[in-house]
Amino acid sequence: MNPSIPLSQFKKIGTATLKKLDKLNLKTVQNLLYHYPFRYEDWSKILTVAELKTKKSGTVKAKVTLIANHRSPRKRMVITEAIIADKTDSLKVIWFNQPFLATTLRTGVEAYFAGKIDYDETYGLELLNPSYEIVNKKEPIHTGRLVPVYPTTASLSQKQIRSLIRQALPLSQTIEDWLPREIRTTYNLPALSMAIEQIHFPSDKKWLERCLHRLKFDELFLIQIQNQLLRRELQKYQAPKIKFDLDQTKAFVEQLPFKLTESQRKSAWEVLQDLEQSKPTNRLLEGDVGSGKTMVAIIAILNAYLSHYQAAYMAPTEILARQHFETIKKFLGHKSLRIALLTHGDRILGNEKISPKNLQEKIINHEVDVIVGTHALISAHGGSASGGQERITFANLGLAIIDEQHRFGVEQRSKLSKNAQVNQEAIKNFSPHFLSMTATPIPRSLALTLYGDLDLSIIDEMPAGRKKIITEIVKPSEREKNYEFIREQIKSGRQAFIICPLIDPSDKLGVKSVKEEYDKLKKTIFPDMEIGLLHGRLKAEEKEKIMKRFLKNEVHILVSTTVVEVGIDVSNASIMIIEGAERFGLAQLYQLRGRIGRGEHQSYCFLFTDSQTLKTYQRLKALLVAKNSFELAEKDLELRGPGEIFGTEQSGYLESLKIAKLTDSAIVKEAQEAADKILSGGSQLRKYPGLYKKIQHIQQSIHLE
Repeated sequence: MNPSIPLSQFKKIGTATLKKLDKLNLKTVQNLLYHYPFRYEDWSKILTVAELKTKKSGTVKAKVTLIANHRSPRKRMVITEAIIADKTDSLKVIWFNQPFLATTLRTGVEAYFAGKIDYDETYGLELLNPSYEIVNKKEPIHTGRLVPVYPTTASLSQKQIRSLIRQALPLSQTIEDWLPREIRTTYNLPALSMAIEQIHFPSDKKWLERCLHRLKFDELFLIQIQNQLLRRELQKYQAPKIKFDLDQTKAFVEQLPFKLTESQRKSAWEVLQDLEQSKPTNRLLEGDVGSGKTMVAIIAILNAYLSHYQAAYMAPTEILARQHFETIKKFLGHKSLRIALLTHGDRILGNEKISPKNLQEKIINHEVDVIVGTHALISAHGGSASGGQERITFANLGLAIIDEQHRFGVEQRSKLSKNAQVNQEAIKNFSPHFLSMTATPIPRSLALTLYGDLDLSIIDEMPAGRKKIITEIVKPSEREKNYEFIREQIKSGRQAFIICPLIDPSDKLGVKSVKEEYDKLKKTIFPDMEIGLLHGRLKAEEKEKIMKRFLKNEVHILVSTTVVEVGIDVSNASIMIIEGAERFGLAQLYQLRGRIGRGEHQSYCFLFTDSQTLKTYQRLKALLVAKNSFELAEKDLELRGPGEIFGTEQSGYLESLKIAKLTDSAIVKEAQEAADKILSGGSQLRKYPGLYKKIQHIQQSIHLE
């Protein structure tokens, strides 16, 4: 049987269970085998009943001597009570709302029971809600061992998941071990089938550690191989040498109405040095919201223009593209430089609207120097005479700037390169230079691991003159006072963001959702205010519409999820409330807060939390004193892992990190060394068929756009 078969064809799984598995994105047997536990309960030592009474926690092997159900009148629940015994002693066991146990665990049945002892003043020692497993010839999987605990969904029990995975485990033998034998030998790594088996049902802690190491190595090694392949691919291309015009750049910087920070100067210098090379640059520019990344990009655009090359500036949303278009016009529009905007909704050259066909003609004839647009600009845009999709072709694109896009894949780079020059013979294997920009504070250690194919520049200081955002941690008892303060601010013309961790309500997590918060604010707190709702499930057009209304101050309060992290500058928005602040990473909180404080007005950020723990308070207090988001991102990486830096919707290679952590520095180093060995001296990946096939599969299934 093939591990890629759908679960619907596997071992009598019912329709209801299939739907639950589908919610976890478990569609095939292989998906199931790669659904790793997130922790283990150690029930491996089998105790006697007498020992369990002393140790208070563990597994016993005992017989049921008495079992019965009775109903609790006060709590409206069924209580199952049993007496279990072995040669050493007996013990009372209690389960809640599991009446079927009286039939399953009949008198005389021998079973394993794993759990913790509780003390009741009336009845003495009791074993409450233990896991159980009837003794038979098979090895136990729910008790009597290191027991895996899996990510799950409503009504899908841990027992169900364990049982399904146990059934599927023999098929792990048929999964090809793609890691080259020489690498497995060098780093003493067990076979893949053994690692999969042991990650689910480890023989002991030593084997678990060994197999964890193998699976972590796999994930990090694949990242390193892809990084090196990407860098190698880039080296095949030739880029234009964009000369650094010192005099004109210096004159431009000196006439700016503000002074560049040292970080901006250093980053701009690194970018300009890259542009002078004949190999395409692939640089990532990091900086907090408002730190001045756009000005570094404008200096690069200016030099591309002075060397007679076109530049493309790609933004994640139409509104942000429009904002960048206006900013570039403001700083470079007085020159003879010609700037166009191309989005789904707008096609503008300078100050005039233009048809798609005319704009394409002007771009291809180099009558446009800078093209600002959304990411659709690099692949296709609507607007052909037939109503189909046409890819933009450039006269000679020398510089592509990608805003808020951590990674730009080989396929996309190849498409853009093919359309970057009308005369393809001008430079063989032509590619523009690439400058990616992000406000997500990626610690250097993490960036170099994730994006080993990128050079890195960091702007870690803010422009002078910015008013410090007043930030406070707000207790539940102080909410009303804060709402009144917001009301006063809005009456004086300001606007506010209210950020929530979730879209829909969740009883399990007990945290605020945008939908319920929006309803509450609209109906009871601010019924006289115009309130907007923004979240990731809205269509792009709906998001654009609500953000435009907020930008025009037609919406006073915007209730949103973290989608506003990559948003527009609303200089009038001076207040932010973050609900359930303890649910966010520190770096993410810093980024959210950066959405305010963009204008002349004093801004305020209120961190609402219902958590009363000292740990939560100390963690949130770090936000009040941190110098920049990189400091906080390092702390988050150390405490909470990479997922908290990028939010719950991870992108690119980070999705492949199911089990490895980027703090596994020793394994990261091994993975880098191993990738170097495999690809040293220009070696071809085809020498390793299993690894080659694995990489091909990844590149086909993951779109790094």
